[in-house]
Amino acid sequence: MFPNGKKILKPGGKFYSHKRIGWTLVKSLYISQVDTVFANGAYPIQFLLYYKSRLNTKHIRLALKKLAADFWPAFGEYRTGAIRFNSYSEIDHFEESSSGQEFDPGDSSAVIHRVYYQSIPADMNTLFFLKVIQYENGTVLLPNMSHLAGDGYSYFFLLSVLAALSRSAGIPFKGMMIRRMFKPHHNRTELKDFRFNLDLPSRPANNGGLTIEFEEVPRNHVRELIKNISSDFNRQVTPNDILSAITCKKLIALQTNHFSHDFQLTIPIDVRSLVAEYGAKFFGNGIMFGKINFEADLIRKLPVQELAIKIREGMPAVSRTSFMNFLEQLETIIAQQRLHDLKPFDPKRGVLVTNLSKLPVKKLNFGTGNPDYIFPLTIAKNSTAIIGDKDKFILRIAY
Repeated sequence: MFPNGKKILKPGGKFYSHKRIGWTLVKSLYISQVDTVFANGAYPIQFLLYYKSRLNTKHIRLALKKLAADFWPAFGEYRTGAIRFNSYSEIDHFEESSSGQEFDPGDSSAVIHRVYYQSIPADMNTLFFLKVIQYENGTVLLPNMSHLAGDGYSYFFLLSVLAALSRSAGIPFKGMMIRRMFKPHHNRTELKDFRFNLDLPSRPANNGGLTIEFEEVPRNHVRELIKNISSDFNRQVTPNDILSAITCKKLIALQTNHFSHDFQLTIPIDVRSLVAEYGAKFFGNGIMFGKINFEADLIRKLPVQELAIKIREGMPAVSRTSFMNFLEQLETIIAQQRLHDLKPFDPKRGVLVTNLSKLPVKKLNFGTGNPDYIFPLTIAKNSTAIIGDKDKFILRIAY
């Protein structure tokens, strides 16, 4: 039994706080500097997963209950400065319904977004919620996670383990081995001691009045551009640089009057592989934002190849030092209470490009095979999601 209020210290200054209230053990975790960007809940992570073979959710429900103890920050509630969790209640995190209709993955993106984006109440206190809709021709899963609980990596980390644990039902000790093998860590205060105690104003996500366009870019075309840049300019760029350049030029052309002078490209960067304290099992927001400023006219004039080079040159080098500098910048914003600057990007100034081309589709098998259709539901103005397909990239552009 833990004494009331005992702090369990760990290396690097990070700690979890445990308190006994009656007979309930309450876990508490201070949010990090990066988490504060999402502390008002305005940026949920939502995907639609469709399976042609109908799913039996009995094992999924049992797996959720078990994983709540391991991924507990996603199953807790946020109070100013901290995430708190005491116990798992299915009614707060799971809902299943049936429809006498058939799901049509051929519906337009606008229709799918309108029907499913607001299917989960925005005023829910829980940080993770799984909604299941049983159709006549299969099952739709709608996992919703507050970005405060974690980033896209964390979202699919949780779903991948949930799928693996659901498939292991009935196999002695396999579920225990899966949980032990993939148990995450939540050491958010490891790099620097930090306490956040502000109440951010609510800022609902912009989910209405948007135009959504899709542009397909063949992988061969991207590879050819990278090859040409290497030979003609003696520069190395990534597919993400090429696709970001295409996105910038596209949005500038679509909104000539909106971006008349300055333009800012923002790209989330995962730091797990380059900041040793985090690593592959970190569950939380292990990201920093690369921001590159351009003149709008320069984007119009430069060909894609040269713009991709500019993007590569402008991207920050990721290291423990650069990440610490990023955290300190956030702390300055918070200390000065410039809460209007405490957001991932400003759609009035530029675009956010998120690369989703390596979604772990093959790890989302809940027992009947991989998902037959995936649609990212979270859409913000002037944002682009890069989605990978077999022989092409798909740019989902919202403006």
